[in-house]
Amino acid sequence: MVLIVDDIRANIIALKKTLELHNIDVDSAESGEEALKKILKTDYCLIIMDVQMPGLDGFEVVKILSGNIRTKDIPVIFLSALNTEKKYIFKGYETGAVEYITKPVDSDLLILKVKTFIKIYEQQNELKVMKDLLSKEIKIRKEAQDNLEIKIAERTKELVQKNEELELRNHELQQFSWVVSHDLNEPIRKIQIFIKIIKDLYLKADDKAIDYVDRTIKSAERMQTLITDLLAYSRLSAQVKPEKTDLNVVLQEVLGDFDYLIERKNATIKTNELPTIDSIPSQMRQVFQNLIGNALKFSGNEEKAVIEVTSETILEKSIESPTSPEGKFCRITVKDNGIGFDEIYLDRIFIIFQSLNDRQSYEGTGIGLAIAKKIIEKHNGLITAKSKVGEGASFIIVLPLKYE
Repeated sequence: MVLIVDDIRANIIALKKTLELHNIDVDSAESGEEALKKILKTDYCLIIMDVQMPGLDGFEVVKILSGNIRTKDIPVIFLSALNTEKKYIFKGYETGAVEYITKPVDSDLLILKVKTFIKIYEQQNELKVMKDLLSKEIKIRKEAQDNLEIKIAERTKELVQKNEELELRNHELQQFSWVVSHDLNEPIRKIQIFIKIIKDLYLKADDKAIDYVDRTIKSAERMQTLITDLLAYSRLSAQVKPEKTDLNVVLQEVLGDFDYLIERKNATIKTNELPTIDSIPSQMRQVFQNLIGNALKFSGNEEKAVIEVTSETILEKSIESPTSPEGKFCRITVKDNGIGFDEIYLDRIFIIFQSLNDRQSYEGTGIGLAIAKKIIEKHNGLITAKSKVGEGASFIIVLPLKYE
């Protein structure tokens, strides 16, 4: 069940109706104090919290929840029309919220995020159940040595059953992503088609109207990209067998896709010999697309863009590992001379929906690096970045040469 906390009843009613249309159970509270009383009595899978309320405000409520063992893991989304400055957004994340959304809200995107957090909450509960089963298994081993084999067989059967259920849930989540992708893409395509028809037939002499139409088209395109990226992220849970992959071929394919943008940015691409590794080629292609695409996007406008892709064989699975021709790992670095970022935000850049830059200046969904991180981790690798503001960025990947 989702709890909506807002001191304005009209806001609660509007949001409640939106969620209930998507078969989401909803409860509500009209103050921070009422919310705390309900949370102590009821288990909620998500809280949508207004920031500015009389008495206990949203930040204070979340801080109290974060200090309680039973409530600290409940995801909280802040929803605010007044506190939209960066300092309030940062404060929201610091207090423990998973998302901070400013009004006006795109209802489709809000529903998508709510459903995603509900799914994550359900999967976390399943993992807790599995953890409890394992704890019980350890206790049984200590208390019942005489019938140990029978007990293990019983618990193993339970674990297999839970694992099968979890795999089924993952499959259902992928199916859900496909349905959401289709259902959301279809109206967006119609919006784009009809708005372009209106622009071409009726707005040729009105520059202001054309500007508004162009903004609408751009917003629709960004929504389409977001849906595509979310779908790509959800697909990563599928099991695919690795194969021998020449990363030089993968890189050249990606550079071929970016040839127009490279030419327009007057960018120079420098590469050395990349290794052949055991991997899923399509996923490695996504990694290079995201990293090189970001390098081009954040190249800045003051100097010629230079992007370097280098590789070296290293001794062990570590970002700082020494090089060795006999090593079983490779370290790949994608370096640029763009706008860079402050390394204090390093942990945020690989989190889904997080973006450090103004999306009006630099388009993006905040999903690309989250996809790259998930792919690298599925390949038993590591990924990090080094950067300074105004001095470019280096994204560093460590991957095993052979999949084990």
